[in-house]
Amino acid sequence: MNAKKLSRRHFLSFTAAGVAGMILPGTLEAAQRGHTIATMLDIESCINCRECVKACKEANSSKFPNPEKPYPEMFPSRVPVEDWSDKQDVSNRLTPYNWLYIQTSKGTYNGRNFEIHIPRRCLHCQNPPCANLCPWGAAVREVSGTVRINDRICLGGGKCKDVCPWLIPQRQTGVGLYLDLMPRFAGNGVMYKCDRCYQKLAEGELPACIEACPMQLQTIGPRDKILAQARELADDIQGYIYGDQENGGTNTFYVSPVPFNVLNENITTGPGKPHLKPVENTMSKSEYLTAALVGAPLAGLAAGLLSHKADKDAKIDTE
Repeated sequence: MNAKKLSRRHFLSFTAAGVAGMILPGTLEAAQRGHTIATMLDIESCINCRECVKACKEANSSKFPNPEKPYPEMFPSRVPVEDWSDKQDVSNRLTPYNWLYIQTSKGTYNGRNFEIHIPRRCLHCQNPPCANLCPWGAAVREVSGTVRINDRICLGGGKCKDVCPWLIPQRQTGVGLYLDLMPRFAGNGVMYKCDRCYQKLAEGELPACIEACPMQLQTIGPRDKILAQARELADDIQGYIYGDQENGGTNTFYVSPVPFNVLNENITTGPGKPHLKPVENTMSKSEYLTAALVGAPLAGLAAGLLSHKADKDAKIDTE
């Protein structure tokens, strides 16, 4: 990469960092006004130090599951037990206790060797199928664009994971409301994933992964400004963007000097390790759209009833 490109990259980073770390001006106000916020990741700058992974675990440890054992035997057994409670230190994939990990792609492109590290987590889709198709209304898209799973009413059936193009949400058995409803017949735990440190954002603070990054490779701000910045950086390095078109558009934009199909050919994928393939707009499928339209009122009703049940149980526990 030549000096001009380096200079340009650093200028963009400096511009973003100049006000408050890597948060663009007006981000909190934009979220409060109902405007979507998004994140850009300049993945060429990632050095795989994993400070973001550690910070994510520390900032969200109070949200991690504390399951009750032994687990009820499910009938039928189509929803398997998934227990990560004895493997909470696993950090090389997504789990209920690890909502962010570093994926490495190493190979050759245009005759040059590359090794690029990619922080992977939920991309927070613009039109998320997990939130549109959850039958219990437990997954929601907030006005800020953050997609969250309400662990108070999630039953762990895993619909959110089934319809996620990247299979991001991860189940922990032995925790959640299903234990008080029909422990052998309903769900099988709670689904977990990145919630973009919503509690920190609400206070005008940076998500932990962004705050901890020594390379300042992430920038957060109003979606239109972040997308413009991502396109500017991609143009500058003659690079590529992932996340602006995938699944109809997300609120996470990866910028890379290597095409994402090449990166995808050189990463390990599988359970808890998402791909980097192109993704069509899931919610444009007629069956998904119909299911969302029909199911939305029922999901809203279910969410209300389950929230009432959760509140009632919590009140009894405190008495």
